[in-house]
Order: sequence, then C-alpha cells, then structure tokens
Amino acid sequence: METPAKVKPYFCEVCNLRFTKSSNLKQHVQIHTGEKPFSCKTCGSSFTQKTTLKDHLRIHTGEKPYSCKICKASFTQNSSLKYHMKIHTGEKPYSCKICEASFSRNYSLVKHTRLHTGERPYSCDVCGSAFSENSSFRKHIRIHTGEKPYSCKECGTAFSQSSNLKKHMRRTHTREKPFFCDVCCLAFAERSSLKQHIRTHSGEKPYACHLCDAAFSGSSNLQKHIRTHTGEKPYSCEICATSFSSSSNLKSHIRTHTGEKCYFCTVCGSGFAHSSNLRQHMIIHTGEKRYACNVCELAFSQKSRLQQHMRVHTGERPYSCQVCQSTFAKHYTLKNHLRIHTGEKPYSCEMCGATFATSSNCKKHMQTHKVTKL
Repeated sequence: METPAKVKPYFCEVCNLRFTKSSNLKQHVQIHTGEKPFSCKTCGSSFTQKTTLKDHLRIHTGEKPYSCKICKASFTQNSSLKYHMKIHTGEKPYSCKICEASFSRNYSLVKHTRLHTGERPYSCDVCGSAFSENSSFRKHIRIHTGEKPYSCKECGTAFSQSSNLKKHMRRTHTREKPFFCDVCCLAFAERSSLKQHIRTHSGEKPYACHLCDAAFSGSSNLQKHIRTHTGEKPYSCEICATSFSSSSNLKSHIRTHTGEKCYFCTVCGSGFAHSSNLRQHMIIHTGEKRYACNVCELAFSQKSRLQQHMRVHTGERPYSCQVCQSTFAKHYTLKNHLRIHTGEKPYSCEMCGATFATSSNCKKHMQTHKVTKL
C-alpha cells in the first residue's frame, strides 16, 4: 500500500497540506504569502491563479460561454453551470448534521454550518469586523479602500459590488424584471423585492419593532419605521438641505427640483414624478372607486377623499386658524382662509392682471371677459 508521501509527494511547509502536483502546491502557498501575480488590466483586481483572472475578465466582456441545455441560462464559469444544473435535477448531496438542511454545493453547507457554530473566520484589520463568508469580507474591505471595480458600460458609473452593477443595469438601462410572482404575475427587477412582495400574499411579517409591536414584511421597512421613534433623518437634499428618514423619500423630493418624471401612463402618456401620483391618475381611466362611506354609501377613488367626506357626518374640523381660531374640515380650505389675514392673492387674470386669493374666484372672474355669441 502506498504511503501519503508517495501519493502526494509535495507538501506545504506552513500547514503540512500535501499535493500530487508541484503546481498545486505553488498555487496553495500563495494563500499564505498573499501573492496575487495575475492582474486585470481593466479594473486592477488581482488573483492568485490565471484561470480565476480569465473567469473575472468575463465580468467586463459579458461573455457567458457555458449554457444550460434545459433552460438556455448561460454562465461565465463552468462551475456555475454545474451548480445550476442541480436546480433541474434537485440534487442536494450535502447535508447539515445539526438541522438536516441539505445543499447542492459543499461550500453552501460550510457557510450554513457557521450559522450554528457562530464561526466568523474572516476579520478586517482596519475596523475589526468579522465575517462568516470570504465574499462578504472582500466586499467590506472596499468600504475602507474605496475600490469600485465594477463599471457600467452604458454610463460609466462604478460600483464596489457586481450585484449593485446588475441592479443598476436593470433599474436604469435595461428595465429588465426577470423575477415573477406565481400568485399575481407581477414582475420585479430584484429577487429580494419578489421575496418581500410574496409576503403581501402570505401575510408574513417577520420583522417586528421592539418599541411599539408594529411588524413588517421587509427589514428596510422596519428600519424606516424605527426612525419614526428616533426622529433620525439621515438623508439630506444637497439643493435645499431638507432631510428625510428614507432614501426613497429623498429621491422623490429631488424630482421637485429637477422636474424629472419617471412614471408614465400607458393610456394617455401623462408623466409623473411619483408612482403614487400615477396610481391616482390611472383611476381617471379605470373609474374605480374602492373607498366607500359606511354611512351614506358614497364611493371615492382615493382614501384621503373618503376621510374628508367622513367629516361631513362626524362634524370634525381638525384644521384651525392660529389668527382667529376658525376651524375647517379640509386643509386647503384653511390655506385659502389664511389669505384673508395675509392678503396673499396668488391667482392672476391673464386678461387684465386682477389678482385673487382662490383659483375658483379667478376662474369666475375670467368668465366676465368672455364674449357671449349671439
């Protein structure tokens, strides 16, 4: 019987691992030395093996030479294709001894096992943060280095992660939405968005607020909610310095400065800065009135209109004038009333220049200029 030394005659002097070929030992030693002799000329990333560099270059070229014969999905690496094939075969040969979860790849099992053990073998020398996965560790390092190796070919925007580049391409350039809901057929650009959407059907809300018992379907929604307790507004407008609790609210606000209209009606082509405005507009075409009054059965297209209407029955007048204490059921009625005190007249006649406090009075006045046809 052959001894290990004869079968694997090349061994590492640092950790004593043995190899059948000297070339394999040479590659292995680079793990200890940190040597990365193969560099990408496009983004400067370095690698220990020439084959890894070759795989990496396909990120820049877009080449995907390995195709699935069943569903035509294509991949940059043969190993990714092999992993993908297990989706069709259902093969999961690697099982967790603690909870019996099974995986199609051994590496996935190793990562999963760290959930049980709490092991985080990858540590940042700069800030001390520790990670269970090498990929998460590499992404984190770029926070300190500022490295952004993934660039968009369309607009040149650079990203620290390839996943962020893919998201950017879908959101900005291709508008591709490859992830579909099996229940209602809605499509999404991100898998995470689909996962969160599915909870609207299941009712699942796994993210709970520790301050007020509110629960949410997505972690980002919980984070936004927490700021209602803390008052934190970390997102500021560079134009007017207004601060917001969420990045989405900041993006919406910026459109008030730029005039950008991202959402368009498929019926009449009207453009809107916010998706909520488009949804309200679509009701003009559909005629839908899903908000009904339980007192008189009048129906409304918007929830806010129903809330206003209910004050007819309740007599509630929540808007008060701080000058004369008059109260009003609607906010815009208070706004019009305040002009009595301020003397503001923002509506002017295009024909004679007369000014008015309300648009309705201006419209009435405009009628006096019209010539009645005999």
